[in-house]
Amino acid sequence: MPEVRLEEARRFMVDSLKAAGAPETEAEAHANLLMHADTVGHYSHGLNRLEFYVNDCLSGSCLPKATPLILKESAATAWVDGCSALGATVGNFCMDLAIKKAKECGVGWVAAKACNHYGMAGYWALKAEREGLIGISCTNSSPIMVPTRSKERALGTNPIAMAAPAVDGDKVVVDMASTTVAMGKIEMQIHKGEPLPPSWALGPDGKPTTDAKTAYSTAMLMPLGGEEEMSGYKGYCLATMIETFCSGLSGSNPSHKNRLWDLSNSNIPMNMGQCFVAIDPDCFAPGFGDRIAECLKIWRSLEPVDPSLPVLAPGDKERITGEETISKGTVNYPQKQLEVMEKMARRIGVKPIQIG
Repeated sequence: MPEVRLEEARRFMVDSLKAAGAPETEAEAHANLLMHADTVGHYSHGLNRLEFYVNDCLSGSCLPKATPLILKESAATAWVDGCSALGATVGNFCMDLAIKKAKECGVGWVAAKACNHYGMAGYWALKAEREGLIGISCTNSSPIMVPTRSKERALGTNPIAMAAPAVDGDKVVVDMASTTVAMGKIEMQIHKGEPLPPSWALGPDGKPTTDAKTAYSTAMLMPLGGEEEMSGYKGYCLATMIETFCSGLSGSNPSHKNRLWDLSNSNIPMNMGQCFVAIDPDCFAPGFGDRIAECLKIWRSLEPVDPSLPVLAPGDKERITGEETISKGTVNYPQKQLEVMEKMARRIGVKPIQIG
């Protein structure tokens, strides 16, 4: 796959978002969000998502110059109107607020309505972890999960993330959708021309499909775990828990009332619900960082089934990939994806991505 320098990928993201109406500060903040995903190897949530954001800004369903508002707050909580701003604008506002409250009273819980797609949930959890706090973030989304035993969509991918600090700069990071995969993974399989595993998505007949284009057009993802006999109901239940935190607390649309997120230039706002949580571990038993570090050490030292594949702690794969990517200074994108970006660049009047 073609190589693109990290600074060039970021330049293109910033230019594209500015061309769509975003102020430079917010374009840069959102580009940081997308570059994080590509740097750590989650290409579904990086450059792959840029055209969706650009189209939403141009159609008016996302308001890139908007500023979130606090509607109600207590010492430890806040209810925020995201005002249909860019995902990074709302994410930074809400997690900064949660962090401030956690440092003042031990915990900060912020629920926001009128939100747009906010990229990798883990990005927001890590923002709190860098402050020495436990960070948690979750969001509802478009209705593309088919609940166990159903033939219809009703929930979103509804991801949740948690990041917690250990001593010596170590950390544990959990970031997962409540579907088997996010829709972006389906899109990446299309770009690569590769089939899907049978537990990812359903076709129009309600049966698992391995055809990526069919899965994308049908937009019926399976809950985490897959079919019922593989405990897919656990992913379904996880999605309902996240729905409760997000739309239940914020007053946003539940997933089943949101439109599908696509490239149709719809001017209908998403109105997703999101939660941002920060917890100060120093308010609890002393030695938190040491205990987490001990767990990480034990998990990583477990004897692997395959000696060439060591046991990893949650977040290790992304950390290792991120370090390698930054050291290399480049990221690889499928040729078809770069061709899509070139068409978008011509459409909005920005310099295309330069390869090499």
